[in-house]
Amino acid sequence: MSRTKAKKTFTLDDLVQQTQGVECRKDTGIIDEIPGAYKSIDEVMKQQSDLVEVVATLKQILCVKG
Repeated sequence: MSRTKAKKTFTLDDLVQQTQGVECRKDTGIIDEIPGAYKSIDEVMKQQSDLVEVVATLKQILCVKG
């Protein structure tokens, strides 16, 4: 979704919940980067299964913005 839509859709509580276990800023200045604003990587990879072979899955533990 767009950054504007993400800012209108999600709250700071949503950001805190969706970034549990990730070391990052947790303030209203980055709500447009909330994970829920992005397509699910699992769904994207599923749709591309005829093109790619998943050999590893990584988990984000740090996010630096600004």
